Amino acid sequence: MAGNGMLYPIIGFASCMAFIYMSFGDLKLSSFPRERGLNFVERNGTQFFLDGKPLYVNGWNSYWLMSHSVEENTRPKVSAMLQAGARMGLTVCRTWAFNDGGYNALQISPGQFDERVFKALDYVIAEARQHGVRLLLSLVNNLQPYGGKTQYVNWAWQEGIGLSSSNDSFFYDPSIRKYFKNYVLTVLTRKNTITGIEYRNDPAIFAWELINEPRCMTDPSGDTLQDWLEEMSAFIKSIDKNHLLTIGLEGFYGPKSPKKKTVNPEEWASLLGSDFMHNSNITHVDFASVHIYADQWFHHLGFEEKRNYVSKWMRSHIEDCDKELKKPVMFTEYGLSDQNKDYQPSQRELFYRTILDIIYKSAKKKWSGAGALVWQYFVEGMVEYSDDFGIVPWESPPIYKLTVEHSCRLARIHGLVEENKNLKQLCSKRK
Repeated sequence: MAGNGMLYPIIGFASCMAFIYMSFGDLKLSSFPRERGLNFVERNGTQFFLDGKPLYVNGWNSYWLMSHSVEENTRPKVSAMLQAGARMGLTVCRTWAFNDGGYNALQISPGQFDERVFKALDYVIAEARQHGVRLLLSLVNNLQPYGGKTQYVNWAWQEGIGLSSSNDSFFYDPSIRKYFKNYVLTVLTRKNTITGIEYRNDPAIFAWELINEPRCMTDPSGDTLQDWLEEMSAFIKSIDKNHLLTIGLEGFYGPKSPKKKTVNPEEWASLLGSDFMHNSNITHVDFASVHIYADQWFHHLGFEEKRNYVSKWMRSHIEDCDKELKKPVMFTEYGLSDQNKDYQPSQRELFYRTILDIIYKSAKKKWSGAGALVWQYFVEGMVEYSDDFGIVPWESPPIYKLTVEHSCRLARIHGLVEENKNLKQLCSKRK
């Protein structure tokens, strides 16, 4: 995963900002009803469905929503971000439903939770519901930020019951599996203190994600990770049959896949202990997940070569899901670093357009490419939480315009514009 404004010529900037204001308006004013009935998103074959109609997602990542909902003085940023996303026609936000150990931890130690932080997650879900945005909630990190599998291993080691100090023991240590299952059970059965709805019964949650970017490099065969995924996906479905479930994969093909040499970026990608096809084919996994970071995977290619690779990467996974897996695929992270040596602000818009055009084509043809979530969006005053992929969307006129246009063209395919007051207002300006 990517780590945890762009400048434009003054000429023409005023007109760009006027364009944004017309469609975005004052963030402090809301045109959305504060209560709305929501139904669960469902899957039928290779497509998502909502209220009987196909759903193709235009969305974003804001991993920080829970952490910024703990304190009263930072909560307005969360509400502003969700409202901003809704006003751009975005339908799904991916965010962390974990913080294991450390500052403002949700899970302080195995089975011990900070009610203050749980109420912060309650707030995030309630706010998303109010703004008509659904959440893709990730349950643990493969990486160290916000605890991750390292924290689970450390807990077991400190208690003297861990089998190994290796981070990958997260996947095979029975004690750690028990820790994680207890966490999952606690989160899924949590009753929201604001809405009164248990998380497993709340349609404001789009889906659960098992783990962000799982890798088990001590077993490149993939057997260890596969066993963990099968057990945990079955466990989640035994508790919650309402919500969709995905893994959180980066999308690399494993050592036994014929695509390991033709589609993977390089040989290292097949030796990470994950396998897109084998992992995604698990019965309880409702849709596949893939990330797009061509500029992180290739350092010797130019911008156009990376853009061409992204098209190949996406088409390959959509083809896999159409023909073999028979389930949707979501590109749950995509981004372009502004720290690349050859970076130009205009590249980001071109790069994102390449990705969104493929999703649009998939939607028109009813293919399995079901949506894409940009990494990552913020509001003003959050520099310390951003990274070289972070964007305040209304400070980036080309990105903002592209995002709104994509939301509207997806909505038009299935006749959703006239049914939604916000989309009707937003998309009437784009005709």
